[in-house]
Amino acid sequence: MILHEFFITVGARIISFMYFLGGLFNLFVQTMYQIFVPPYRKDRIFEQAKKAGFDSLPIVSLVSLFIGFIFALQTAYFMQRIGSEIYIASLVALSIVRELGPVITALVVAGRVGAAITAELGSMQVTEQIDALETLASNPIKYLVVPRFLALSLMLPLLTLYSDAIGILGSYMICVFKLGISSSMYLRVTAEALFYKDLFTGLFKTIFFGMIIALVSCMEGFNVEGGAEGVGRATTRSVVFSFIMIIIADCFFTALFYFIFP
Repeated sequence: MILHEFFITVGARIISFMYFLGGLFNLFVQTMYQIFVPPYRKDRIFEQAKKAGFDSLPIVSLVSLFIGFIFALQTAYFMQRIGSEIYIASLVALSIVRELGPVITALVVAGRVGAAITAELGSMQVTEQIDALETLASNPIKYLVVPRFLALSLMLPLLTLYSDAIGILGSYMICVFKLGISSSMYLRVTAEALFYKDLFTGLFKTIFFGMIIALVSCMEGFNVEGGAEGVGRATTRSVVFSFIMIIIADCFFTALFYFIFP
């Protein structure tokens, strides 16, 4: 009996997740169509870009700096045992640019901006403001989703580039001021370790991370039910699903780039 209930629960969760993916794809298709349909609301795109990008700089700076500190110290723990401290610079730079920078930045933005988007749209849904937009012949996807979709898709690569620089700066501070590596040596080893393909692979996937955050957050906001409590549940689901899909997408792109750029 317990096994039977277990399979029923798992099956229901799988079906629910498939419905979720179907709704996400449907929203993506409608959003891509509405991007090319006038009028083009540049002011709303810039407004959302400021919220997603500029307003996220403090938290991204803090997280990236400490990631650089921590990763340099953890790498130094092993490298000092084999007398290869100089290679800390190359290991940290490659790890941050290819993986840590893009993923950590996307997770921070999903937690900060994605949750805010879901709460905002969810509040509009429960107060019937979205229905009012339709009554006024305004397409909710055009008015609400497209600016956020474009803003996150454009700003996340820029935030990641900034995050990479701050993370490498954190590693630089540890290596130069704590481990005694010369500044010129650290910069030279870092420059020699990084190639354009490393920067490209890290930044390219952040475009899709931004799309995932925008689509998941907006869809959860549109599907809010049950008043304020429903907004809280939708916000939680939005962050959790965004995290899961970002990790899955990162795994896919990492495997893909491994075979394209060996």
